[in-house]
Amino acid sequence: MSRLIVVSNRVADLEKGAQSGGLAVALGDALKKEHGLWFGWDGNILGNGGRLATNLREQEGVTFATTPLTREEYDNYYLGFSNNVLWPAFHYRIDLTNFETSFVQGYRKVNQRLAQALAPLVEKEDRVWVHDYHLIPLAAELRARGVEGPIGFFLHIPFPPPEILQTIPEHDWLIRSLFSCDVVGFQTQGDRRNFVRYVVERAGGKEDGEGRLTAFGKTIIVQSYPIGIDAQVFRDMATSEQSDELIQRLHRRSFERSLVIGVDRLDYTKGLPERLKAFRRLLELYPENRRQATLLQIAPPTREEVEAYSEIREELEGLTGAINGAFGNFDWTPVRYIHRAIPRDTLAALFRGSQVGLVTPLRDGMNLVAKEYVAAQDEEDPGVLVLSEFAGAAEDLVEALLVNPYDIDDMAAALQRALTMSLEERQSRHAALKKRVWARDVNQWRERFLGDLVADAA
Repeated sequence: MSRLIVVSNRVADLEKGAQSGGLAVALGDALKKEHGLWFGWDGNILGNGGRLATNLREQEGVTFATTPLTREEYDNYYLGFSNNVLWPAFHYRIDLTNFETSFVQGYRKVNQRLAQALAPLVEKEDRVWVHDYHLIPLAAELRARGVEGPIGFFLHIPFPPPEILQTIPEHDWLIRSLFSCDVVGFQTQGDRRNFVRYVVERAGGKEDGEGRLTAFGKTIIVQSYPIGIDAQVFRDMATSEQSDELIQRLHRRSFERSLVIGVDRLDYTKGLPERLKAFRRLLELYPENRRQATLLQIAPPTREEVEAYSEIREELEGLTGAINGAFGNFDWTPVRYIHRAIPRDTLAALFRGSQVGLVTPLRDGMNLVAKEYVAAQDEEDPGVLVLSEFAGAAEDLVEALLVNPYDIDDMAAALQRALTMSLEERQSRHAALKKRVWARDVNQWRERFLGDLVADAA
């Protein structure tokens, strides 16, 4: 019997349910139905001499196969090539790339070791679905170890144009590796076009116009599969009794004014300094918002070992203090900044209780916060989504107020428009957004991708 095997850098905990996020829920459901297997790093880092064993355990009919990394592997594969080279370059930030020869060597070796551990677990009819930039060469390594069944790869982050991709050492090897897959998926049509451009212009590939791309002696399916959320589950969290109580408490305290909310990992791709500058510009250009609007920015830490992340934290904290010092009063704090993770059910309530959702990354693969904000809203009195045109979600959520996150005055004007928008316009925009978020949810994303993977293997 054919199983689904999911491979990702980290393996989710299915016991956390909705708190794990829509992706974990969607993949978990498929794995449970097929008694599948989820393979990846267990999050542990071993010291010298540690034993790199693959640990197997079963939970709700799903087999979890996990392995640790050594400190050297973590430094070179994870922090090094994955997050100091691929992550910034794929987000168009080549100024932040930091390449060392040991990085790409470590990246190769870890993908080889992971393939060596996974290959014996793959049965002939199994479908393997590999996720994200950490594991671009994994399919090629699996093929080299005798895996012949269908393999798909999905990139969750943006894919850059050829001019940027070429700045990555051994970029040609990365692209060639993807042609060991049967299906390669991207978040947006723009990302797909960038990949096709590289293959056609730099590798002599040919596109057939029906989603197939031929190069390196192989023809593969290349499509965009915009990822969604489990919209109904998130809406249920936003409308629970606990959420109602939280919203009432917020309104009784200091948020009876207009609340603008942003939720992002503390990452230089998210445009957080620009967002705070735009909120300050809102208070300068439209002084009627003073003592009336509050920005709540939630920014949990991430990859704190990378220097660029500590720098952006310092900048963000400095901007927050400057705005509060210049405009705040004893009964009003313009910016409320939270640097820790918040449970998803609490976020759902905060989204529903806010008047504006501010999602303004400088570049993002999709950004599911935008879709979660839409799902959480009250149809009778919905908030307004202000969305960066450089988020993958903007390709779909066209009824949001789309902004250029590099243009501070443009964002300030969009915030003012959102805060003063009529109820009729808010309802009209939200109805269109909600329809699309529900139609293109995470389950539809999963079934489309796996459907193409099965069809190509048939």
